[in-house]
Amino acid sequence: MVKLNLPDFSYNLKKDEGKIFIFDVIRKKFIVLTPEEWVRQHFVNYLIEHLKYPKSLIKIESGLKYNSLQKRTDIVIYNRDGKPWMVIECKAFDQTLDHQTIRQISTYNHTLQANFITITNGLNHLSFEINWKDNRTSFIEKMPEFPQTP
Repeated sequence: MVKLNLPDFSYNLKKDEGKIFIFDVIRKKFIVLTPEEWVRQHFVNYLIEHLKYPKSLIKIESGLKYNSLQKRTDIVIYNRDGKPWMVIECKAFDQTLDHQTIRQISTYNHTLQANFITITNGLNHLSFEINWKDNRTSFIEKMPEFPQTP
């Protein structure tokens, strides 16, 4: 797989019936290793090990309904009150982050109403803060720090 613009980590791979799997520490099982999964697992490691986001508040590939359509988010980070705090959309490293990607995550976040959204392809990462009161979205230079307990 491609070297990403994320910290290296000690991932756990296995091969079964000709397929390669990577261990997901959140779902606690092996997942087929695709380019998108490679990005997702590196990003999750970055969140937990480098940004100190609580592992227990991270959910991967959870379903949601938008209008009558069933959708699936890549990563949702919850705050300590159990409300969505950040939504992250992961793309394969060979995909461009564009307006379509932002539209996709914004659609998911319309339902979740998280304060932050991030898109990544493992090489580039873009984060935005959502001000729901003023209905504004602002680009932020770096990933936000997870709020500490008061």
